Amino acid sequence: MYSDKVIDHYSNPRNVGEIENASGIGQVGNPVCGDIMKMYIKVEEDIIKDATFKTFGCGAAIATSSVATEIIKGKTIEEALKLTNKEVVDELEGLPSAKVHCSVLAEEAIREAIADYYRKQGEKSEAEIKEICGLKDEKECPHCDLENSGDE
Repeated sequence: MYSDKVIDHYSNPRNVGEIENASGIGQVGNPVCGDIMKMYIKVEEDIIKDATFKTFGCGAAIATSSVATEIIKGKTIEEALKLTNKEVVDELEGLPSAKVHCSVLAEEAIREAIADYYRKQGEKSEAEIKEICGLKDEKECPHCDLENSGDE
């Protein structure tokens, strides 16, 4: 059901915790399944120097948070914004279809953290930030439904 990489990132999550004086913090959640992800980024000269997370959720949510922070460390803001949930799933060597929404949350949490970074910089309007970061007004994940929300 779960790949060895998913089990490893769940059992030994990387980058857990908060970053004091984070450049950006993004929090997303899914009201259907109950997962909540909070991502912290530290940015220096447009490079994500550090990324951490705190996640309340299932093993897949923890694994996707862990691997997503690993992927974006050392990348530019622009490169991090190109990260897709499919890349997160691929890096974990797959997820059950009922757990793909966790990878979507990881992608969205990164985008929200970058949006927060831009807000703190004060150089862009909210409309510009939403467009650059691809933020949606709707927070509910399209992959979740009530039938599979209890699957572990």
